[in-house]
Amino acid sequence: MMLVQSTWNDKQTFRMIPITESCPYVECIFDPDTKVFVVISKIRKVSLHMLPKVDDYGQPKTGTKGMLQERHKIEVFQEFYLEDKNAIEELIKLFAVNSKFNYKKFMAEQA
Repeated sequence: MMLVQSTWNDKQTFRMIPITESCPYVECIFDPDTKVFVVISKIRKVSLHMLPKVDDYGQPKTGTKGMLQERHKIEVFQEFYLEDKNAIEELIKLFAVNSKFNYKKFMAEQA
């Protein structure tokens, strides 16, 4: 994977993007607000989600209490959340080809 500078919720951060087909992750991104590193793997799972009901034209249906929803099974990628700074750094060392990238400036506490 390769470390790159990025934006998340209008703040500068870093993410890791795959550079080979064999990479086990779709992407990783550091949330500067919560200091959590989100790792999205290629492992798939079925998850239940509430989604809006739509009419024949793809427009959301509404009822007397707002938008109508229905439960759907959808396939999603498994996500992992790393909060420990050392664990984040170890993952970066293991997978980033450019681990010398200055990602630590995005992990530093903001005043």
